[in-house]
Amino acid sequence: MFRFNDKQTFIDEQQCFSLIQNFSTLGRNFDDRKRNQIKLFDWEQSVLNIKSFKKPHLFNRFIYRFFRKSKARRSFEYAVYLLERGIGTPQPIAYYEELSAFLFGKSYYVSEHLKYQYLYSDLVQNENLPNREKILREFVHFCYKIHEAGIEFKDHTPGNTLITVDDSGNYHFYLVDLNRMSFRKQMSIKARMKNLSRLTPQREMVRVMAEEYALISNRDPEELFRILWKYTEDFQRGFRRKRKFKTTLKSLVGKSK
Repeated sequence: MFRFNDKQTFIDEQQCFSLIQNFSTLGRNFDDRKRNQIKLFDWEQSVLNIKSFKKPHLFNRFIYRFFRKSKARRSFEYAVYLLERGIGTPQPIAYYEELSAFLFGKSYYVSEHLKYQYLYSDLVQNENLPNREKILREFVHFCYKIHEAGIEFKDHTPGNTLITVDDSGNYHFYLVDLNRMSFRKQMSIKARMKNLSRLTPQREMVRVMAEEYALISNRDPEELFRILWKYTEDFQRGFRRKRKFKTTLKSLVGKSK
């Protein structure tokens, strides 16, 4: 199945489909992980970003064929949904799914490739980043807009927000890796704070985020800080336990060989 966004102006349908069909031999690697692969394709004055999702295991190949939307399709549809609500994300162009009679194969998501100056993770890793606190506070406004739209971005992690700077020095934020989202009429304050809890382990950053969110939402900054910091600590403890378990498991497997 191939779905094309004819409202975009980067490429026509036939040319886009051709790039997907030749994904393995064309383009240049941007992010080559074990699970998925991203390649960039220069096209006239633009750069296209094509993400190839790994073929699921056998059971999920059946589930995705008949009962569940693919990651590529969700990425495309969620990008359209975000843009309709004025929330930044790279322009969606197309998605493609390999389908047989009973099984689902690989899938591909095509979008505009943004030239960004920073990731949110740069704010975490570089305390000397110019205008770091200003960017962080403006990022909180971006998150508030997402929450007010009733959108829970479940992969709200440091590497999934791109930050650009325009000629006037204004910062703009764009979500990527979109295939895990949920939508509701409204989000409670606890749900909002929990949604921000995976972004940074740094207490001072958490405090700034809570203060700015409180200012926007007319709430008590100390209350929001307590809630957000609790969820942040809970996430960090779980993350450390998971990492320790994986390390122990690898050690046991190595000894058994």
